Amino acid sequence: MPYYITYGEFQKHLKDYYTRTGNRLQFTEMSDYLYKKGLLQETNTPSTPEGFFDDMTDDEFEQVINSLTLTLSATWETPVKSAVQESDIIPLTRDVFVIRHPRYTRPQNHMHNYFEINYVAQGQCNFIFEKVKRIMHEGELCIIAPSSEHDIIIEDDSTVFTIIIRKSTFDTTFFSLLSRRDLLSYFFRTILQDDSHANYLLFFAADNVWLKKIIRNLIGECNKSDSYSNHCCINWVNLLFSSLLRNYSKTIQFYNYQLGSDFSLVLQYIQHNYQALSLSALAKLFHYSEPHLCTLIKQNTGYTFTNLIKRLRMADAVDYLLNTDLKVSEIAEKIGYNSADHFSRVFRATYKMSPQEYKKKNKKQNLPFVPFSC
Repeated sequence: MPYYITYGEFQKHLKDYYTRTGNRLQFTEMSDYLYKKGLLQETNTPSTPEGFFDDMTDDEFEQVINSLTLTLSATWETPVKSAVQESDIIPLTRDVFVIRHPRYTRPQNHMHNYFEINYVAQGQCNFIFEKVKRIMHEGELCIIAPSSEHDIIIEDDSTVFTIIIRKSTFDTTFFSLLSRRDLLSYFFRTILQDDSHANYLLFFAADNVWLKKIIRNLIGECNKSDSYSNHCCINWVNLLFSSLLRNYSKTIQFYNYQLGSDFSLVLQYIQHNYQALSLSALAKLFHYSEPHLCTLIKQNTGYTFTNLIKRLRMADAVDYLLNTDLKVSEIAEKIGYNSADHFSRVFRATYKMSPQEYKKKNKKQNLPFVPFSC
């Protein structure tokens, strides 16, 4: 039998218990405590958010969250799990589930078989990953891959929103957004697909107004119960990922179980400086020997350094050809070639046609829309 309580009341009891006793409880422990005290309701009077929340202040949206209903399981005195399953937390009819992360909870490292995104909307929190602690600040967003031991601890009234996504949904619905041709997207796909080891991606959105609006509306949609709600939630998450990749890709940090965090900086540096980058300069900058750096690049991208640079140049060349009106000589200069002739020779060897031919064949025509012209 399910029981009910509002987010605001549940959070108030968590904070009061900590203030009164100096101890903290996990979510399930507080649920058990409230049940024994007779503080849960047997009937649900749902509060369904209406409209959008773009113009609300943080305090106003906090009140919206506090008024939402939290549904608690009737299975009491269950030991706190260190391995959490999708079925433990995601409603059966949902692909995406969003909560405001509880504050003042007892630390408990855990892992799960779904993807988790934590976004610091206000204040800060402690992020423990594989027993290493760091502070996440306002505007930071972390995507945690399945099978990663971690915990989020909020020690004050900061606000962190947690988005939970079924692994099957991430693989089929959102993974295509990480299928861009660039080096970092390739590497992200690699580490996020490997659910046998611990990995995460961390974004920093300094001007986080748009992300905050997306997540607020995602939360509102997640608390609706009509037949459109789940589909709308998926679309809001698509907007979230698209915004991250479009606006914040240069801020990404990531942890990889094999390489640690240092090599991620090498990949980022290559991605954003390939135009005039030599292997010797890269090795010197990151204190690798050239042979060892070549081996690492080959192992983790599948390409030699030279081929990798060429692929990055060609990928950007195609982007410029299809989406700008730059001349071939201007494109050559932007991607690091000393002459348009050299660029054209490499392009023709790669795509079996000249840059001009490629543009003519593939560029979308922006024809004017004339109503009822058919």
